[in-house]
Amino acid sequence: MKSPVPCLSQRDGEEDSDNTPLLQDAPRAEAAPVCCSARYNLAVLAFFGFFVLYALRVNLSVALVDMVDSNTTIADNRTSKECAEHSAANKVLHNPIGKRYKWDAETQGWILGSFFYGYIVTQIPGGYVASKVGGKLLLGFGILGTAVFTLFTPIAADFGVGALIVLRALEGLGEGVTFPAMHAMWSSWAPPLERSKLLSISYAGAQLGTVISLPLSGIICFYMNWTYVFYLFGIVGIIWFALWIWLVSDSPETHKSISLSEKEYILSSLKNQLSSQKSVPWIPILKSLPLWAIVVAHFSYNWSFYTLLTLLPTYMKEILRFNVQENGILSAVPYFGCWLCMILSGQAADYLRAKWNFSTLCVRRLFSLIGMIGPAVFLVAAGFIGCNYSLAVAFLSVSTTLGGFCSSGFSINHLDIAPSTLLENGKLFSVLLLLLTYSVPFSSRYLPKVKYKTGPLMIIMDTETEGTNNLSLLKYFCLSCNLKVPLII
Repeated sequence: MKSPVPCLSQRDGEEDSDNTPLLQDAPRAEAAPVCCSARYNLAVLAFFGFFVLYALRVNLSVALVDMVDSNTTIADNRTSKECAEHSAANKVLHNPIGKRYKWDAETQGWILGSFFYGYIVTQIPGGYVASKVGGKLLLGFGILGTAVFTLFTPIAADFGVGALIVLRALEGLGEGVTFPAMHAMWSSWAPPLERSKLLSISYAGAQLGTVISLPLSGIICFYMNWTYVFYLFGIVGIIWFALWIWLVSDSPETHKSISLSEKEYILSSLKNQLSSQKSVPWIPILKSLPLWAIVVAHFSYNWSFYTLLTLLPTYMKEILRFNVQENGILSAVPYFGCWLCMILSGQAADYLRAKWNFSTLCVRRLFSLIGMIGPAVFLVAAGFIGCNYSLAVAFLSVSTTLGGFCSSGFSINHLDIAPSTLLENGKLFSVLLLLLTYSVPFSSRYLPKVKYKTGPLMIIMDTETEGTNNLSLLKYFCLSCNLKVPLII
């Protein structure tokens, strides 16, 4: 009788029909060398691409702390004195020359949330364009557009709140196409048994971008001027775009310098995943339980992840009362752990599948379980520690670190359940699955509208009205979402 949660492959005589449907009965091609290979070069360039992507996304979270007149924020916040100020005296004084704006908490909420209004708009169009022109150009120009708009952030701020909100929404439009484009490329580049490693390497750049940009933004704001935050990261994005266009190809067939052995290895490993279907099977897609399991998983994980990503610097300043320099460094600590976890979990996931013969389904479930339950528990615990600075940073760090396991769980499960080819060029089906999973969580971010305009800003609402301990209300919600996921995946 078949086990309900099989962890062993067909070697033990079990039919693994629903665990690894795309790998079933497929002969394993001899792996091409990793060193200097085209597929790992793509992973490294994608790594730096997502590094830039998240640096451009989160730099405003720190810069905004220095852009806003502190007197305006203190007037709105009734609990800013609950935690004692503990920052040591600085030998170098904070550079005060940056222009300050009298933006209250609600206005800051609009500014921080406007990015995601643009981000959701290009999800489905991005998938369609990726299927037509390829992921290389779409990803490259998506990041280039965001980088160019970032350079104009100081000018937009001078024009007024409306201009800045529109600019951030435009940046979201550019970044919205990046994940669909990258998944489209990996559907042609990633051999099944290297999928966890390659995707975890490429997407780990997002965490390292957060790790580097948060403290660097704080240091730039403290010693220089907040405007240089946007100039620096904007220029880096343009440089990356030039390298991406020069070195990357959409598929192994069009790559100019790929070795013959590597090309044959990739193509032979993917040939059993091809689909001859010429139309999109919308009804089966919408009836697919695995698809909706991925949707719910993304909803839960993205809610808590982007809440912290957007508002952790605000929490550090307004509640724990760190200065802008300390703020950037401490806000980055959780994402350094997540970056390490993503890299190691990708290696571990493929090792379990290739060497220990664990089924794909078992690996995805196990890593999703760890990556959802662990963060939920520590996120809730952080709501009960009050002004204990050490425990606050420790619990948030452990929570975010454990979330890195999801990168080898549901996060790449789109490619496991989707054939690599479906319409004319073989990319649209896996992209459509990705779009469904990203559209739901980002649209749902704006449902809880009490005083502020975005879901994540409940964190400010709670601390303004009842104090730091009521931050746990938000975390209970994150926990309730995260605990539901292992029951259905």
